[in-house]
Amino acid sequence: MLSKKASCDSHGQDSSYFLGWQEYEKNPYDQVQNPNGIIQMGLAENQLSFDLIESWLASNPDALELKRNGESVFKELALFQDYNGFPAFKNEMVDFMASMRGNKVKFDPNKLVLTAGSTSANETLMFCLADRGDAFLLPIPYYPGFDRDLKWRTEAEIVPIKCTSANGYKITETALEEAYQQAQKFNLKVKGVLVTNPSNPLGTTMTRLELNHLIDFAIEKEIHIISDEIYSGTVFNSPSFVSIAEALTERNLEDAEVWNRCHIVYSLSKDLGLPGFRVGMIYSNNQAVVSAATKMSSFGLVSAQTQYTLSQMLKDKKFTANYMEENQKRLERRKEMLVCGLKGAGIRCLESNAGLFCWVDMRHLLQSNTFEAEKKLWKKVVCEFGLNISPGSSCHCSEPGWFRMCFANMSEETLMVAMQRIKALVESTIVPQQTGLSKSRWLKNKWVFQLASYEQEPDR
Repeated sequence: MLSKKASCDSHGQDSSYFLGWQEYEKNPYDQVQNPNGIIQMGLAENQLSFDLIESWLASNPDALELKRNGESVFKELALFQDYNGFPAFKNEMVDFMASMRGNKVKFDPNKLVLTAGSTSANETLMFCLADRGDAFLLPIPYYPGFDRDLKWRTEAEIVPIKCTSANGYKITETALEEAYQQAQKFNLKVKGVLVTNPSNPLGTTMTRLELNHLIDFAIEKEIHIISDEIYSGTVFNSPSFVSIAEALTERNLEDAEVWNRCHIVYSLSKDLGLPGFRVGMIYSNNQAVVSAATKMSSFGLVSAQTQYTLSQMLKDKKFTANYMEENQKRLERRKEMLVCGLKGAGIRCLESNAGLFCWVDMRHLLQSNTFEAEKKLWKKVVCEFGLNISPGSSCHCSEPGWFRMCFANMSEETLMVAMQRIKALVESTIVPQQTGLSKSRWLKNKWVFQLASYEQEPDR
C-alpha cells in the first residue's frame, strides 16, 4: 500500500554503479583485517588532504567547539535559523568560489542558495526550471547519480548529447543540435542543458570553444544552462578551469537574456573533501529562481553548526590558498600513480587534468565490442579481482569498454594493491585464443605484452 513513487524502480538503484557499491559493502578491503576484500574504486571522494583540515581545526579550536572569542555560541546555533543561511558563511563562500576562478569573476551572496549537498542543489534546480515531462540535455558519459538526482522525484527527462572518444568527448555544435532534435522527435520540451565542468566521469575541463558552443546554443534555443562545477578546485594541470560565469563575462553578456538563464551548482564535497558535511549551493542570476530555490531549501538545510565552523575556516584566506595549492599537487601525483600503474598493465586512460578519477580504456579486454561483454568484464573485475570500478554503461557511454576508476579515496599502499590486481586481471583476460599462443607459451612471453605497453602512442 505504497505510493507510486515509493514503489517505482526509476531511482536508478539497480544501475551497475550502485550494484558495485553493494558488493563492496558486503566485503570491504582492509589491509590487515580483510586483505582479500574488494577495494573501493567507485567512490569519488577526496581523502588526500584530511591532515591539512585537521591541522587547521587543531590550531583553531573555537571553530569546532562552537565558540567566538572563547565564549560559547552553542545556544545561538542550536536555536531556529532562517533557511536563507548565515550571511557570514555565504559571504565567505562567494569569496572562495571567486578565488578558485582566479578572481576573474565575482559572485553576489544574495544570488546564492544553500542546499544539503549538490544532489539537493541539482534536484532543486530541476524543480525550479522543469515541469513533469520536460527535458534537459546532458553530454554522455555523465555521472550515474544524475538519473536519480534529476529525474526520480521531479519526473523530468534526460536526453543524451552524444560525445565520443574520437575527439576526446568534446561537445560539438552538431551533437547539441542532434540531441535537441531527438527530444523534439519524442515531443519533449527542452528546458536546458546541464554539464559538469570539470567532467565527472572524464576528469577533463571544458574548452572555451565548447563553452561558447553551449552559450550560442542556449541563446538560439532560448533555454537554460546548468553548470555543475563541484570539481572546479581539483584542476591540477593545464588547461585551466573556465567557469560558465567567466565565459559569459568574457563575451559581455551580462545584460543579455542568457545571463538570467545561467545557473551554477557547487559544493564543498570534492574540493575540501567534506561530503559528510552536506554543503551544496545554487548560484543564479535569476532572482525568481533564487527566490523559489530558497523556499525549497527548507527541505534540505545546511546545519547552523556546519555553517559556523566552515565560515571560520574559509575566512582564513592564507589557509585556503595553501590548502588548494597543496591539494592539487597531491591529486596530480596520485593520478599519475594510477596512470603509470595502468600503463604498466597495458591499459591507457583518457588524458585528464582534474577530478578524483580517470576514464580508463579497457576496450581491448572485451571479448566482443558489446555492452554485454563490458558487463561480463565488470563482473569479473568486481567478483574475481576485488575492484569496484564503474563501467561506462552506468554513465551512459555510447562505446563499450570504458570504465571510471577513482584514486583519491584510498592510501598509496591500497592503490598499489589495486594495480597488482589490475595486472593480474589483464594476464587472465588476454587468453590464448586472443593471442594465438598456447597458454604455457603465452605465460612465458607475457613480459612482451608489458614491454609493448610502453611503446604505444601517448595517453589520449
